[in-house]
Amino acid sequence: MSISIENISKNFGKKQALSEVSFDLTTGSVTGFLGPNGAGKSTLMKILTTTLRADSGKAFINGFDLSKNPMEVKRAVGYLAETNPLYESMYVKEYLVFCANVYEVSKQNIARVIEQTGIAEASKQKICELSKGFRQRVGLAAALIHNPAVLILDEPSTGLDPNQLTDIRNLIRELGKEKTVLLSTHIMQEVEAVCDRVVLINKGKIITHQSMDELDNQKDQKIFVEFDCLIEAVLLQKLPNIQSVINKNGLEWELTFDSQKDMRPMVFDFAHDNGLKIVQLRHLNKNLEALFKELTH
Repeated sequence: MSISIENISKNFGKKQALSEVSFDLTTGSVTGFLGPNGAGKSTLMKILTTTLRADSGKAFINGFDLSKNPMEVKRAVGYLAETNPLYESMYVKEYLVFCANVYEVSKQNIARVIEQTGIAEASKQKICELSKGFRQRVGLAAALIHNPAVLILDEPSTGLDPNQLTDIRNLIRELGKEKTVLLSTHIMQEVEAVCDRVVLINKGKIITHQSMDELDNQKDQKIFVEFDCLIEAVLLQKLPNIQSVINKNGLEWELTFDSQKDMRPMVFDFAHDNGLKIVQLRHLNKNLEALFKELTH
């Protein structure tokens, strides 16, 4: 496993930030790390980057124990913090030279990360002159300078415009083919666009750790249907895999099914068998945002 976390706990005084957190991540994947504010996401990321020490439990990155081999862990991890601290008085390329020297890597890496993150036009500017979006890109370039096996990104899309966001998403997907990427974000569309897996944390505890395919298979299916006349709810409750039947305005019904199979043909057959006409019909699957709200409540 590229990242292996075993029963990590962390307290700040009487407040428990993490409670026996455990999960494993493999190479060649992008994992969305989700949770409400204060759930423990940043705390765990700081532990994985050796910025904080856990109170108990163990964690390994590329086989290195965080508590015993912190320098090896630092060499294996690229980290973009939420605050993205930068030396604003430096020029972009000067800053990347500094980062390359810190990691003792070839200056050839600088040209690679400048191209990867699309900051060529800003490379001769001072960091203090850059927009927030370009500062995020510079922070990502710094995280990639030593070609780490593991990439930990805390809110990497902050301040990016739609075009920049598309570019960074494409880059993260490409990086995830050969690295282990742990991505914290509040943007559910970003998770659905780039992630293979999701780890959901709430109040310091892992709520779920599943692949996107597994999550998709759990999504409830809603169908909004309007008939040409009034009917009784008891008839609709006989439909296969029906979870709930809610009348919206007399003629329109909200039907929730526990099935990934498209249930619209069943609704059409129901209407035909009962001599009804369908005036309108809409199909909706529960998205990741709805699942997030459901699991964290």
